[in-house]
Amino acid sequence: MSDPNVNVLPVSRSRMNLRTLSSLGMLTAVAYVVMLLSKLLPQVSGFLQLDLKDTVICIGGFIFGPVASAVIALVVALVEMFSVSDTGPIGLIMNVLATCAFCCTAAFVYKKLHTKKGAVAGLFLGVAVLTVVMLLWNYLITPLYMGVARDEVKDMLVPIILPFNLVKGGLNTALILVLYKPVVNALRRAKLVPESQGVFQKTGKVSTGFALFSLALLATFVVLALVLMGIL
Repeated sequence: MSDPNVNVLPVSRSRMNLRTLSSLGMLTAVAYVVMLLSKLLPQVSGFLQLDLKDTVICIGGFIFGPVASAVIALVVALVEMFSVSDTGPIGLIMNVLATCAFCCTAAFVYKKLHTKKGAVAGLFLGVAVLTVVMLLWNYLITPLYMGVARDEVKDMLVPIILPFNLVKGGLNTALILVLYKPVVNALRRAKLVPESQGVFQKTGKVSTGFALFSLALLATFVVLALVLMGIL
């Protein structure tokens, strides 16, 4: 008589892998759509785009880990380069560097400290890493992209590129804090995320104070973004 449990584990793993791939594919598609919508926003200084796809990619990283963030970032950047981007490989490099600096850092910290505090700490560290990385790489690559002298780009670092990346990272951070729980709950209901996947804390509850903090943070960075784009 055969053991009825022999094939249970392989089948379970197969279903889980299929669910994971389905979730990653969906998040990649949503991130691409958000990227397209972000292009409708005015650019800052004629070449800096306030892209909100990092919100989706970072949520994916919180659910599936930092490697998932890197994979989604690369796929979205590649599709963007071949579909709607006019910046070519340079734009691809800058997109992947910026997204991975923010999302992979935040997802790594959250993986190690799987709590609400860990999520907030990871996101703020991600903003810091994003800002430092993009200051460096804009200094190195922007002269090639824009065809200007490096000294001219150097003069842009503090007054333009620094606040742009702080606002971009802060806006994505606020959106993640507001949207993460409802997104994970929706994926759970669709059976695309296992029940063991925590939402900031084991109880899955978000306090009123934390919700108000997240909304206040979002409102603050929305205003800052509008100011940066010259709308306010």
